[in-house]
Amino acid sequence: MKNNFSLQTLNKWVIAGAILLAMTLSACAAQVTLTALPTSETPVSATEVLPIVPDAEVVTQAVEVQATAAQAVYYDPSVPDTWKLLPVIPTEVSEKMKAVYAAGQNGGGLNAKAFSKIGDCETSSDFFLKPFDLSESGYDLGDYSNLQGVIDHFEGSFAWKSLAAQPGFSISSVFSSLWADSDSCLANEWPIDCEIRVHRPAFALVMFGTNDVHNTRATFKKNLEALVDKLIKNDVVPILVTKADNLEGDNSINAIIAQVAYEKEVPVLNYWRAAQQLPDQGLEADKIHLTYAAPRFNDPDTMKYGWPWRNLTALQALDAVWRGVGGDK
Repeated sequence: MKNNFSLQTLNKWVIAGAILLAMTLSACAAQVTLTALPTSETPVSATEVLPIVPDAEVVTQAVEVQATAAQAVYYDPSVPDTWKLLPVIPTEVSEKMKAVYAAGQNGGGLNAKAFSKIGDCETSSDFFLKPFDLSESGYDLGDYSNLQGVIDHFEGSFAWKSLAAQPGFSISSVFSSLWADSDSCLANEWPIDCEIRVHRPAFALVMFGTNDVHNTRATFKKNLEALVDKLIKNDVVPILVTKADNLEGDNSINAIIAQVAYEKEVPVLNYWRAAQQLPDQGLEADKIHLTYAAPRFNDPDTMKYGWPWRNLTALQALDAVWRGVGGDK
């Protein structure tokens, strides 16, 4: 029995090592050396997200499908690529999400002043939102001073080390106890369950897709639906986020993110659209990682990089959804 136990243990660690190696070699495994952008690039406005002009064919199709004179046309799941028309920041919050938030506050035991970051390396990175917990010396809101309220309200969550976000994570990782934090999580507990139990967030920013390009789109959709359902079941309001990269070549993962958000009535932050205005879509030469600059939104040169826009739009989306569910009341 002793020898059999040792062999089983060895096999377990061999399998775990193989998975770890595969994740290390995955798209989101390591940052590359940062390089300066050419000074000849036209600076991006630091005061607004520039309007994106989508393909004329996409606009025509959307208008034909939803020809309502008084309403802006954003998205129709039956029309390919109309997810690109989704506004960067969600403009409204569904009644369903208002009910989810209310349930979390009325007996659900969630912390109205906490949110979670769920995702891969670009989600777990110290570059993402952490500066807003490092005093005002770590950031400059510039013309976005209205966001100070959301920063003050969620103090402590920006620098929180999420138990459901790690480098190399794909969406399936949050459903595997193999990747749970051994110091914080219970035996056989999934990272997503552990994060909800320990942090008790009222909201969750969900950022997956880069490390899911090698799986089928059907698998990604199924897992994203399961994650959204898990959050809603636990009275957490999800905010789904589109990605800047297009490693899959046809933007099909962003299309799925938009579709799931639509079907589940959850808000979506369309970061892809914001990134289109940036040099190289705000991506490093590897077309995976975001170009870095500190979150100083008053500096036009800084606002040519990917990270300031990701931080700005995440703040704006969190602010819009928090206020949209009535959390600021």
